[in-house]
Order: sequence, then C-alpha cells, then structure tokens
Amino acid sequence: MTDVSLKERLTMNTILVAPAAFDMVSAKVIESAGFEAVYLSGFGQSASHLGLPDAGLMTLTEIVERVHNMARAINVPLLADGDTGYGGVINVRRTVEEFECAGASAIQLEDQEIPKKCGHTEGKKLIDARRMALKIEAAVASRRSDDFLVIARTDARSVLGLEEAIRRGKLYEKAGADVIFIESPQTEEELRIVANSFDKPAMANMIEGGKTPLLTTKELNEMGFKLVAFAVSCLLAATKAMQRAMQVLKEEGSTRAVVAEMMNFGDFNDLIGFPEVRSFEAKYKLQTINKKEETHE
Repeated sequence: MTDVSLKERLTMNTILVAPAAFDMVSAKVIESAGFEAVYLSGFGQSASHLGLPDAGLMTLTEIVERVHNMARAINVPLLADGDTGYGGVINVRRTVEEFECAGASAIQLEDQEIPKKCGHTEGKKLIDARRMALKIEAAVASRRSDDFLVIARTDARSVLGLEEAIRRGKLYEKAGADVIFIESPQTEEELRIVANSFDKPAMANMIEGGKTPLLTTKELNEMGFKLVAFAVSCLLAATKAMQRAMQVLKEEGSTRAVVAEMMNFGDFNDLIGFPEVRSFEAKYKLQTINKKEETHE
C-alpha cells in the first residue's frame, strides 16, 4: 500500500483487511503474510504486556511505547486502538498527538466510560453521545496530518441496541470521524445494515467466539464494509500453540514431538531481521590493514 494513503485505500472497492497484532513478532508475521495493514489491539496489548484483561488497565505511556515499537517494526500502516482517549477532550488531544508522533496511521476511539471493557464482554457503560462527538471533534482538530485517520467506535449495540448504535455512528460521522465502527453487531442482517448506514467507510471486527457472526472478508466486502480487523486471531492461535508445546514438554520432557509444528529457527531469525543486522555490521566492519600499507605509513 506504499503508493496510496490509508485514506485513499479505504475508498477502493476491495475491503482492507487488518489483522490485529498483540506484539512485535505477530505484527511482523501479519506483514510477511502479505496484509496491507496491521491493527494494534488493546485487548492483545493488555494481555501480552500486562498479562491482564482488556479492562482499561494500560496507561497512555504504556500503549504509546507499544505503538512506537510496532510502527517501527513494520512497513505497512498501523491502525492503533486508543481506547477512550484516556480521559476528556484535553486527554484525547494528547493521545492523538502521541499516537501520530509514535508512527500510527490511525487511532480508534470509543464511547465507553472509564474504565472501559472489551467490546465482546459484559459490564460496559457508555458516555453521553454528545460528549463523545466532542471528543471526536477534538481528535480531528489535534492531528497534524489529514492522512492520520480517526476511527470512531461505539459500543451502543450491546448496551442500548442497534438503532442507538447507528444514531451514535451518524453523530460521530458528523463530528468528523474518518471511519465508523459499530462494535458487536449480532446477526448478518445487522452487519448488512451497519455497512450501509454511513457515508464514511464502515469497519467490522471479527472475533472468534465473540458476539458477531464470523464472516469471510469476501462476504464483508460484498456487504459494503471498507475495513475489517481480526482482533484476536493471532493472539488465540499463538496461545493455543504455546499451550500445546508446553503440555508436550511437561509430559514428555522434550519438544521433539512438536518440532514440526514450530517455526524453523532460521526462518524466525530471518523474520525478525537478523540478515539485515549482519549486512549492516559487515558494511561497517573494520578491515584488516595490509602490512605493506602499514610500513608505508
């Protein structure tokens, strides 16, 4: 996606698929698989960085460090979860500034009360829609570049129903959001309604085991969605694989039975950039001085 901006890419006829990374290795795996963008999931960051659930426990400082490291690790746009913006409008301003400076191409902001909760779990509470609209306005006004996108998310579907979620989405669209994200539609028909309710691009979120039907990217594209995140796919797949390997090691005292299921050690080194490190070091390696040259000196 080097020839077009993220904003331009979202106007195209094919949906942009952005699997979510929970750490820098998973971000590199997503990029190496050929995806055009990576989503930084707050759920995954809280799990991998703190070992805690997505319940508003990460600080702005912690998440900005993750955004910076992930953006530096890949060469495709990073769309980053900014939760609630970490406070009121003045906090939203700083959050946008920090995310943009750290290298993100987009920030997602949601209308939950603090502390927020994962959109596919219970116990969520929402702020007034007008307050959220002002936070979106503040976010748009705080970015340095129009190419840095603001994704407005509402969790109203699971709290107040689809009609209120659509109403909020339209309000956030009017406030200047570049992408509208209605979290947790619960049927294919609801997804279809969401995809066709806004002038701005609509985003979907696929969660294995979540509240929303798990559709293919082709099906979502045909519905009219312009962006989809697979928020926990890498995290759940990696965790299952680690559990399997550790179970075998515990029971058998060796990992020989699962080596074929693992990534090759050399391939992993290639993925994380060892060849580039060796090449760079070789370029600046001190050369042995010829004895004749030493004598002439």
